[in-house]
Amino acid sequence: MQSKLNLVEPRIAVKADAYVFDIDGTILVTRDLVHWNGLHKAMLEVYGVDTTIEGIPYHGKTDIGILRAALERCGIGGSAFERGLPEARAVICREVSAHATEILGDVCPAIPELLLELSASGKLLGIASGNLEIVGWHKVNAARVREFFSFGCFGDHSESRSEIFANAISEIKRRLGSDARACFIGDTPEDIRAARHVQAQIVAVSTGTYSRQELASLTPDGCCRSCTEMLGSLR
Repeated sequence: MQSKLNLVEPRIAVKADAYVFDIDGTILVTRDLVHWNGLHKAMLEVYGVDTTIEGIPYHGKTDIGILRAALERCGIGGSAFERGLPEARAVICREVSAHATEILGDVCPAIPELLLELSASGKLLGIASGNLEIVGWHKVNAARVREFFSFGCFGDHSESRSEIFANAISEIKRRLGSDARACFIGDTPEDIRAARHVQAQIVAVSTGTYSRQELASLTPDGCCRSCTEMLGSLR
């Protein structure tokens, strides 16, 4: 009997009406400091702290959660954090927009092909990301796949990935009806946990920082090296 830690074969047993993708580590991996610098600028301008997110475990976290963790490390939290948050969000979006052409993203294997395949088969495609919305769409644009996505749910007003996924489920049901089946595609344990929280299917892909073994140990519905293994398999 195949171990749960082994790679799920390309014939993934997933059927859905809508597929919802994470961005960082799933659609692309960025090689620039545009987003990083935007967070730094927000902490400096709004909170008066010259710090970065260095050392913060940010993979799978939301922008607001990352910002909170970095500032709490500097002694800024609670009401002081909340008061500055609207302005901090605006600064991050401003900075990323100003430097959007500098975003250098390596598109993850087979992402364009998979999106084309799913789109051609009539699937609704969306984004669920902890990025702020403006930041997230700039990254999707950098990957040159914006045309495939009909909607996006982001972390502007939520630190919880589960809430972001729940918003995506609500949008899918609004568009396709209450019986619509959803499947999320992501690269972190947080994606798997969030999908389970909203009782949705999840295919994990190890194109981010987590290994197949780490992701498979959480028993997603599928676990692949890359989206290449999903081609011809998602229904």
